[in-house]
Amino acid sequence: ISRRGNSKHVLQDFLSFQVKNKAPAEVQITAEQLLREAKERELELLPPPPKQKITDEEELNDYKLKKRKGFEDNIRKNRTVISNWIKYAQWEESLKEVQRARSIYERALDVDHRNITLWLKYAEMEMKNRQVNHARNIWDRAITILPRVNQFWYKYSYMEEMLGNVAGCRQVFERWMEWEPEEQAWHSYINFELRYKEVDKARSIYELKNWIKYARFEEKHGYIAHGRKVFERAVEFFGEDHVDENLFVAFARFEETQKEFERVRVIYKYALDRIPKQQAQELFKNYTVFEKKFGDRRGIEDVIVSKRRFQYEEEVKANPHNYDAWFDYLRLVESDADPDTVREVYERAIANMPPIQEKRHWRRYIYLWINYALYEELEVKDPERTRQVYQACLDLIPHKKFTFAKMWLLYGQFEIRQKNLQAARRGLGSAIGKCPKNKLFKGYIELELQLREFDRCRKLYEKYLEFGPENCTTWIKFAELETILGDIDRARAIFELAIGQPRLDMPEVLWKSYIDFEIEQEEFGNTRELYRRLLQRTQHVKVWISYAKFELSVDSAERLQKCRQIYEEANKSLRSCEEKEERLMMLESWRDFEKEFGSDGSRERVRKLLPEKVKKRRKLTAEDGSDAGWEEYFDYIFPEDAANQPNLKLLAMAKMWKRQQVQEEHENDPEKIPLLLSCCSGRPPTGHLQNGFLK
Repeated sequence: ISRRGNSKHVLQDFLSFQVKNKAPAEVQITAEQLLREAKERELELLPPPPKQKITDEEELNDYKLKKRKGFEDNIRKNRTVISNWIKYAQWEESLKEVQRARSIYERALDVDHRNITLWLKYAEMEMKNRQVNHARNIWDRAITILPRVNQFWYKYSYMEEMLGNVAGCRQVFERWMEWEPEEQAWHSYINFELRYKEVDKARSIYELKNWIKYARFEEKHGYIAHGRKVFERAVEFFGEDHVDENLFVAFARFEETQKEFERVRVIYKYALDRIPKQQAQELFKNYTVFEKKFGDRRGIEDVIVSKRRFQYEEEVKANPHNYDAWFDYLRLVESDADPDTVREVYERAIANMPPIQEKRHWRRYIYLWINYALYEELEVKDPERTRQVYQACLDLIPHKKFTFAKMWLLYGQFEIRQKNLQAARRGLGSAIGKCPKNKLFKGYIELELQLREFDRCRKLYEKYLEFGPENCTTWIKFAELETILGDIDRARAIFELAIGQPRLDMPEVLWKSYIDFEIEQEEFGNTRELYRRLLQRTQHVKVWISYAKFELSVDSAERLQKCRQIYEEANKSLRSCEEKEERLMMLESWRDFEKEFGSDGSRERVRKLLPEKVKKRRKLTAEDGSDAGWEEYFDYIFPEDAANQPNLKLLAMAKMWKRQQVQEEHENDPEKIPLLLSCCSGRPPTGHLQNGFLK
């Protein structure tokens, strides 16, 4: 600044030295290269510190003082870092300062007495320096404070055994077993006793803990009977509440090595009956392998059936209302089980009633009862028990809310098979009294028909019609029964009562049956009267066509004339019909009739009555009343209607006049043809013709 004069000049010089070429350099250095170089430089070996040689005691004391001061400073900074204490103690140990190292370990234990590494290093130091009693004291203190640390017990027992103190080692193991450690600890104790040939003591240890190892131990030493007793005692000890899969697998393998195949099979079956399926996978696998090796086809099938039974058991336990699983389970046990077992499964299944009294929830459930009853009747041949099943089911169903006609009918058919007709009638009569249904009436009537009890059928039909007088099928079946029995007047009276009902579900079917009945009886006068009565109620085109075809089918000289007359009446009647398609259908039928039986004049007359099909447009309105556009539809213009409406004649004449005008304009000016055509059609022109049309 002194040279330049002021700071302004300095700033100008600095700005003048800035880099003005900002183009990228030719060699680019990436971040990856920088990191790689830094890593490589870290790996460069630094020269080792110079070796210090201590020549006299004074230098040694200075060195010790300096190192101790450094260790103490580290400990003072952070007392909880146990590694600093261990390094300090190991350094003192390297100088043969055992007392100082012991003092450091004790100070460290005051800081953290639950540190496992600290105890191990302390005890190892004492053992290295052959301080056996000190090491024992440390191990005793460690296992007292931390009895669940297995490493202390292992090292303590190993030290005593290495010192040849067998009694002391056994005492350590006994103290350890009081804490009931894991299985490996017991095995270590047993192996210790076996190393010194103490078989009885090893056996007593096995009795306390591991039954399978105990049995193998007996087998290994040739005590087969003792081994079998061990397994039997183990099964009794665990009972049925705490069954272990591995115990039975080991027991079965033991018997298999002794060639006791029947005992093996019994053991597997006993276990499979008591162990849940998800815990018995290994058991099933071993059982299957055993049967493949030593069993026959029947044995292998038993294994598969047992496995499937366990699967179904688990399914029904998970969801007792899964009736499909119950059906599969029952089908399995029925194929390969005694009746008592099947009954037990059926009783368990039917005990799971649907939680809601709605028929849709009971539909699958009720088939459990049906299958149960059929099994008792067909397989077990026990009619009395079958009757009890049916009665229990019928007592269970809430008939006031809903019923199952199938169950009542099956019960009635069962009693018929047992030749107990009174019980069957009593049951079906009770069903009709409690909960009448169409299916019940039909089944009961069918039963009495098979028994040829026609008077009972009549009474049942009467009850049926009292229950549902609007059911046309019932009326028709009742009349057919009377017709079969030859009572024509009674059948006719039934039809008359039927068509006189104020409400019917299918009246057209009933009228057709009545008409067909009169035709079969060749009562053509009654048939014509029926058609006339029907036409008073409805003017449907199919009734007219059927009436005409009936007159055509009657073998008489005037049949064509009567048929043509009916078509004439139909044409006059259907003129006021809103559905023009029905009138067209009638005319087409008339045309077909004249084509086959009529003359040229009659054909021409009918042809002139046929309508003209025209396309029209009508405006649509949406639900909210807004305009929804236009739609095209087809309409039929009948010549008779057009002749009676002079406006239609005037419109036709206007169209003819417009066509003549178009032809004249075409001769004078061809460009105006689209405009004139639009005028003739009544539609506004589009495009460039619209302005001219509006003018």
